[in-house]
Amino acid sequence: MINTRALRDKPTLTGKRVRLVPLGPEHTDAYFAAGLDEEIRRLTGTHHHLTYGEAKEWCRTRERSTDRLDLAIIAADDGRYLGELSLYAVAPENESAGYRIALSALEFTGRGLGREATRMVLEYAFEHVGLHRVWLHVYAFNMRAIAVYRSCGFSVEGRLRDSLLWEGRRHDALLMAVLENGFRGS
Repeated sequence: MINTRALRDKPTLTGKRVRLVPLGPEHTDAYFAAGLDEEIRRLTGTHHHLTYGEAKEWCRTRERSTDRLDLAIIAADDGRYLGELSLYAVAPENESAGYRIALSALEFTGRGLGREATRMVLEYAFEHVGLHRVWLHVYAFNMRAIAVYRSCGFSVEGRLRDSLLWEGRRHDALLMAVLENGFRGS
């Protein structure tokens, strides 16, 4: 059985280069701005343009959410907003959850920040929440993200053919997952 209190009590996790803090109203401006970046939207397959009001409401309601964990990724050295991540679709009866991460700008990619944030949240998911399995979807063209997920113990479990239509082209998504023992071995 999982520890649902670990989802209700929003943690702050500190690493060498990033801190994961509860996503809240103070992150609204940066969260909204990240949604305007066309390349970030392509990498995440986000067609919908959030309004500022929608972004504000989302950030405002995250602390009250008891069935998922939404964290902002903050630079440890200067406090700059780098992106956000979530454990969502938590299935207590199966000890599993979905995972998503989005860095807020391409300038933050390729520096190991997403890898560090992913490792930190997986450690929390397995050690504190008590999950057995964490899964995600990633578009097959996002080779950098796939490499990061593999380095964190994720394996490809399946392919969702033509799941994204972006600017007239169809793209596959990969279903990847990591089990607790696979994370420990990575």
